[in-house]
Amino acid sequence: MLGPFRHRYPEINISLQVINRQRVLERLSENLDDLYILGQPPSNLDINLRPVLENPLVAIAPHNHPLAQEKNIPLQRLAEEPFIMREPGSGTRMAVEHFFEENRVALNVEMEIGSNEAIKQAIAGGLGVSVLSCHSLALEGTKGPLTILDVEGFPIQRYWYVVYPGSKQLSVVARTFLEYLLDEGKQIAEQTTLELFMHKT
Repeated sequence: MLGPFRHRYPEINISLQVINRQRVLERLSENLDDLYILGQPPSNLDINLRPVLENPLVAIAPHNHPLAQEKNIPLQRLAEEPFIMREPGSGTRMAVEHFFEENRVALNVEMEIGSNEAIKQAIAGGLGVSVLSCHSLALEGTKGPLTILDVEGFPIQRYWYVVYPGSKQLSVVARTFLEYLLDEGKQIAEQTTLELFMHKT
């Protein structure tokens, strides 16, 4: 999503930080950045909030996993696998834990890792399965070492939100980027997601 925007406005300098939800909330409360993108917005801060993109969470395993060819895998069966989870404070982890608690299924968490890329490497290495945003598989597609499992109740439907403090007046640059995200950027990301699921099915 950033690439086409950067090519259109080459004079704009972009600074992007990838951090977990807790750090995002800290920076948001101190108004340190123009815009914030997160999957689980806070309920205790005065913010402007715009849903920008669907963010389905999918169960991921190595492509040669015994469950890779199964259909409608019971949630309980998935939970028996060794799970690799993001660290406490991660929005993805909060959503996954909430989903399993709602379905009264206990997770078998064997490993905590602080980044999606490292989790994907661990899955590819046969250390377990995980639940991540399907957008994290966009570059690998369906030809890589990972596969999306067909599990009952999945994907977990969530959204990416653009957030900024309620009292903040956006700069011209930030407003231009926000408008781009809500229109063209959204279309780019949605097309990537659609292609990923179409190839899977």
